[in-house]
Amino acid sequence: MRRLRLLTALTGPAVCAGALLLLAGAPAHAHTALKDAAPAPGATVGAGTEVVQLTFDNLTSGIAPKIRMVGPDGEEIPVGEPVVTDRTTACAAVFPLPEGVITLTYSLTAEDGDAQDNAYQFEAADGTEPAATPAACADLSLPAPDGGGSDTVAGLGRTTATAAVAGAVAVIAGGGFVLLRALRRRGSGRGGGGE
Repeated sequence: MRRLRLLTALTGPAVCAGALLLLAGAPAHAHTALKDAAPAPGATVGAGTEVVQLTFDNLTSGIAPKIRMVGPDGEEIPVGEPVVTDRTTACAAVFPLPEGVITLTYSLTAEDGDAQDNAYQFEAADGTEPAATPAACADLSLPAPDGGGSDTVAGLGRTTATAAVAGAVAVIAGGGFVLLRALRRRGSGRGGGGE
């Protein structure tokens, strides 16, 4: 009986330690891995390519990753707000791509709350067929990229620019009215003095 207690006292902690080591060696599945992309890493596509697709193991609650693209000259390439088609695929509209090597960076939050940032490169070349819109993205209404042209006027947001123009018109019209009234008074004063 004493030997059994001694054996239990010695093997209990050893079994627990072994179990912890086995669990610690198991791979963590909390991070979301990129499974597929269009354009794919290392691919060469036409500069007219208009949509990018990223497919992951699993997106956290269907939250879209942030997608950023930089051209060969270091300039940012406008990318529309990504749309998640299911819990795995995100699609985004892009401006026609500049010729050269493009770096695509994507940021997302894994199910364990860790932020992940990854990047890959592909090439856009004139004379090459643009990548076809992926089937998963074909029927989606993707927000247009913010290129700074259609939504801005003179560097201001469209709403701000409209308010500024309306304010300028009101000031000019008000000033013209005051000037016209002053001229009429002046004309009335001269006419009254001559009678």
